[in-house]
Amino acid sequence: MSRNRRTRETETMDYAKMMLRMVRAYSRRVADGDPDDLTDMLAVAAELDAQIALAVQGNRDKHGRSWADIAAGAGITRQAAQQRWGRDRSGVKAAAVTEQAAGSEVA
Repeated sequence: MSRNRRTRETETMDYAKMMLRMVRAYSRRVADGDPDDLTDMLAVAAELDAQIALAVQGNRDKHGRSWADIAAGAGITRQAAQQRWGRDRSGVKAAAVTEQAAGSEVA
């Protein structure tokens, strides 16, 4: 079981590195483009925030991770993690709506 987890962690890290390269390339394209392109880039940033909230919710609900675990992974304090992604969950609800809308656009 630990072997599968290690593989997944490596794949997740590789995926994150790929996403970083893509975002940086996108930033360069927007910097060289029309100011109206910033609207789309800001929508990407909002979607990323929404998906982070869903990932935190999944870590808490599906895997029973503590706020201390979440905070350590995010590089912030436990209190900051609770304040940002805590029980209010209004951001998570918005994220679910955004996810549904994005799913229909991507397909």
